[in-house]
Formats: sequence, structure tokens, C-alpha cells
Amino acid sequence: PAGRNWFQLYVMRQREISYGLVERAAAAGFDTLFFTVDTPIAGARLRDKRNGFSIPPQLTLGTILNAIPRPWWWYDFLTTPKLEFASLSATGGTVGDLLNAAMDPSINYEDLKIIREMWPGKLVIKGVQNVDDAKTLVDHGVDGIVLSNHGGRQLDRAPIPFHLLPDVVREVGAHTEVAIDTGIMNGADIIAAYALGAKFTLIGRAYLYGLMAGGREGVDRTIQILTDQLVRTMKLLQVRTLDELTPHHVTQLTRLQPLRRDPARQDTDA
Repeated sequence: PAGRNWFQLYVMRQREISYGLVERAAAAGFDTLFFTVDTPIAGARLRDKRNGFSIPPQLTLGTILNAIPRPWWWYDFLTTPKLEFASLSATGGTVGDLLNAAMDPSINYEDLKIIREMWPGKLVIKGVQNVDDAKTLVDHGVDGIVLSNHGGRQLDRAPIPFHLLPDVVREVGAHTEVAIDTGIMNGADIIAAYALGAKFTLIGRAYLYGLMAGGREGVDRTIQILTDQLVRTMKLLQVRTLDELTPHHVTQLTRLQPLRRDPARQDTDA
């Protein structure tokens, strides 16, 4: 409660739900609205279906076989509160089914305008995946953008945020803060993102691994591991401060760069 708190907003089919959440977040003192646009519908999420990951969770043959040699799983399953969302006790399907039922794929810049008028604090858009959208969002007065393809869980052939980062920073970095989500699995990834112009990174999967493994202490341990990796990387690069980092410190990502389209062939390529 003493820190800076951000509220992540998804736009629902029932707009009144989303508007009500915006008002409640403002009343609760959140200073930044994290408007997420990379999940207009759910991706395939095939592992969820295979593993019975629904609300509430289902026991499939696979999960039972995995649990047989792990009696503490059964103990936790039988003695701890069941897994459910605070506002939804059952959906009758997977998380993907929930997203498809609740989210609205038709969200547009008019929705952004309405939210901007309602929200008194900072407004950040998460899920930007091309330079043109980044420029348009800056024109609409957002305070920050986060390059993200939702961890590759939506469209697995979506642009890689690391590849977009230099171009987006060059085009809009002087007018808004640019951050990056997706692919941060090591402190060295944070250094690479910062060197390419990101103001900060998000570490969704990393902290969740720590949370699942050890609760609050697991999250603290995750942060410590990332910090050690970050400091070690800076020492190996022989830089003393973040301000000394430049794109020249990032070389290995170049071998992963996608093919550049030839503008002369753009009208003929399928």
C-alpha cells in the first residue's frame, strides 16, 4: 500500500464493467492505468485444454498420473482453498473460454479516448506490436507503451518485442516511455532491453515461477536472482551505471533478426 500501484485493465464486452473498474482503481489511489490490448480474444492455449486447466481446475488422467508419486500434491489439493478468480467461482471451461466470453475484440481508439477522459492518472498501453500503432498512441497522449505479444501465448508468430524495440524507441522514445514485456528470463535480458532503449521491463513469468515455488519468499528470491544476473552482466560488459549502456552492447540478438521486406516487392508478395 505504500508503493506505486498500477491497475491492469481489460476492455469487457459489457463496457460498464470496465468503466466501473477504472473508477474503483482511481478511488483506491492507483496512479497508473495499465490498459492491455494484446488479448482481444484468447489464443489456442492447447496446454490448458490438455491439462484440464479450467475454473475450477479439472482432474485429468495426466494430472492424476503426475500426482501419484507426489503425495504432497494431494495434501495441498485437499487442504487448501480451491483455485478461482476473486469475481468468478466457476466458468465451465478453460481460461481461454473465459477470455472469449468476457473480452471484446472490437476495441478501438474510441475506447481509449473514453478511458483517457475517465482516468485522472498516468495511462500506459500494453500490447503494442508495431511502430505505426506506437506513433498513433503517442498522438493520443498516452504516457507510456509496453511492447508485448503476451509472452507468445496469443499469436505465436507475432513480432518479437526485442526486434521492435530499437525502431519504436527511435520513433517515439523522445515523446513517451517505452517498456518491454515478453522474453525476460534472465537479468541479462533486462540489460539488453535497457541498452536498446527500454525504460524498464516486466518479469511476469519469472516472478510467477518464484511465487509458485515459495510464495512471498520465492518472489524475493526471484528478484535476488535477477539482480545478481543483472549486476554480473554489467560487470562483464565493464559498465558501472545503466547510463553507460548503449545498443553497441547488444550483439547476439542480431542473429535472430527477422528478414526485412523489400518495399519494391511489398505489393506482390503474398
